[in-house]
Amino acid sequence: MSDLTPDNATPRPGTDTAFSKSALRKSLRAARRAHADALDPRILALVLMRPPAALLSMIPATATIGLYVAAHGEAPALGYARYFHEAGHKIALPWFADRDSAMVFRQWTSPHLDELLEPGAFGVAQPAAAAPALTPDVLFVPLVGFTDAGARLGQGGGHYDRWLAAHPGTIAIGLAWDCQLVDDLPNEDHDLPLSAVITPTRLHGPFESAST
Repeated sequence: MSDLTPDNATPRPGTDTAFSKSALRKSLRAARRAHADALDPRILALVLMRPPAALLSMIPATATIGLYVAAHGEAPALGYARYFHEAGHKIALPWFADRDSAMVFRQWTSPHLDELLEPGAFGVAQPAAAAPALTPDVLFVPLVGFTDAGARLGQGGGHYDRWLAAHPGTIAIGLAWDCQLVDDLPNEDHDLPLSAVITPTRLHGPFESAST
């Protein structure tokens, strides 16, 4: 965002990459939250329950699957956690010792049992500290915005970018609402592209630029 841009200006996601990432996040978070809040709870409970067949063909039968517990407005990941668990995959969730610690992953032994989770450092449920540590082969990530080329705008903490940089063989797949698709996003060297993005209506990708 230019220094001349008023503080109360409303950025238009995807139309001007001069807007700062923080301004884009503010706008896209608001759109994401409004979209999720407008959904009938009965509809919300049914979205993103089974991955599309084209995506399943990308996932090895023995892969450990990393997912997340959705915060307010984020695309839900619980349906996928239960699907992959029932298909025989180990399920891993982010775990933080405290707010200054690096993100690691620990096993969620059964996505049907919320009591296996406890409050985390960022107010999001996570596995207990005694849960086994795992390294996901496939990681489904939340996002604030994405492009049709696989670029991702995250929450701003950099946890996923740092983890993926340290695990370059991981298949990273975004989960999002359709309203989070934008034309363009500011790009920095540490911003890693996704292998694909799934919304309730379609699969975006797989993207060649993310294949490693």
